[in-house]
Amino acid sequence: MDQLPVALERAWSEESWAVADAISRVLKNSEELHSWRRHLLSACMKGLVAMYSSSKDESKQEVERSMLLRLEELLRVVQEVDPDDWCSLVKTGLKYRYRDETFLKVLNVAIQLLYKKESSL
Repeated sequence: MDQLPVALERAWSEESWAVADAISRVLKNSEELHSWRRHLLSACMKGLVAMYSSSKDESKQEVERSMLLRLEELLRVVQEVDPDDWCSLVKTGLKYRYRDETFLKVLNVAIQLLYKKESSL
C-alpha cells in the first residue's frame, strides 16, 4: 500500500487509480484516510508534472483531463499541498498547458481553495 502513490506518479493508469480508490473506501472511517489522500494528492501532482514535461504536445488530453479532475477532487478534501509539489505543478502546467481550458479551470479552483485566509500557503 505504501508503494502505490509512488507508482501512480510514474505510470498513469485507470487500474492503478481504481486500486487507490478501493483503498480509500476501505480507509473511509479510519484515521489514516487523510494521510492517504495527501499521498494521493502528491502523486497526482507529480504525475501531471511528469506528463506535462514529457508530453509537451498535449497528445494525452483525456488522461490529463482525468488526472486534473482527480486533482480537483482531492484538493477539495485535503485542502493542503506540499509547497514544492504545488510550485512545480503551477510552473510546469503554465509552461506547457497555458491554453488548456481544463488545466486553467482546475488551477483557478486550486488557487481559491489553497489561498483562503486560513490556508497554510
